[in-house]
Amino acid sequence: MTIDERISAFIRLGESLKSLPVAGRQELQEKIENQNVWFTKENVDRALSGIISWLIEAKLQKWISSYQLAGKQKTIGIVMAGNIPLVGFHDLMCVLLSGHKAKIKVSSSDSVLTNFIIDKLIELEPRFKDSIETTEFLKHVEGIIATGSDNSSRYFEYYFRSIPHIIRKNRSSCAILMGEEDASSLQNLALDVFSYFGLGCRNISKLFVPEGFPVESILKHWDPYQTLINHHKYANNYDYHKSILLMNQIPFFDNNFILLTKNTSLVSPLANLYYENYSHQDDLKEKLNRDQEKIQCMVSAKGWYNGSVEFGQAQSPEINDYSDNIDTMSFLAKV
Repeated sequence: MTIDERISAFIRLGESLKSLPVAGRQELQEKIENQNVWFTKENVDRALSGIISWLIEAKLQKWISSYQLAGKQKTIGIVMAGNIPLVGFHDLMCVLLSGHKAKIKVSSSDSVLTNFIIDKLIELEPRFKDSIETTEFLKHVEGIIATGSDNSSRYFEYYFRSIPHIIRKNRSSCAILMGEEDASSLQNLALDVFSYFGLGCRNISKLFVPEGFPVESILKHWDPYQTLINHHKYANNYDYHKSILLMNQIPFFDNNFILLTKNTSLVSPLANLYYENYSHQDDLKEKLNRDQEKIQCMVSAKGWYNGSVEFGQAQSPEINDYSDNIDTMSFLAKV
């Protein structure tokens, strides 16, 4: 297949996903949520919309034109995460568009939706059947892209040490406030915090706020998300962590569905959000440098802070926003 033929297949995939029949979409959603209760209709729709926004001819052509992809076809293993819907799709797309074969270990938390996408892609372009394989054991691969925890990454790094690899570890994201944000900005920030229940590496788990700023004042702007507490697993996490804070007499702010706690750690537990004060810009820069290796994404109002994106855009990455800032296509072009 030529690169244009591969791109055409992904364009048709986007068109097909956009026009899924209502009955078929409902049946698929029931299967997805039966497998993973975190993958609600709203979250699956958000993930699909994000993918559809990539699968546009002009966007794909511009992206691919930046790379030299005429190398020999190789078999690339992909270990997919399952924290949010279709989080491994970008890796699959990169492998196939670069002309390689994909040997995939699909997450057990996201197999229904991932396999649906794979089957749909093969239906639209049958020649992809020889380029996609799902497996439990990633043997006989010539390169690997693996996403997991800090613990699993040590295993991946050892096991795949002799072949080209991208090994991703735990990462999280943070928001930077200057203390002058308006209500609309803070409402947009809520989307970065609460989409996918906060389970994604691009979800905000930490706020950096200026000293003297009444951080609890943010909570009133997040009331539209109070229905999260109706999700039993989210509610269980909220109740558990609130009881821990109370037992340990740790101060916190609470709006009955999110717990706001002062903490220097970057990663907060589910249904929690950490905050940390900074005194001036140099102090803020020092704190961000401290966590640099763990930060996936930064957000600020209108993207005022260098290197950040606007509030509300954390979970809307562009097609060339690579995880861990490692250029996957460049890796595949050279593997």
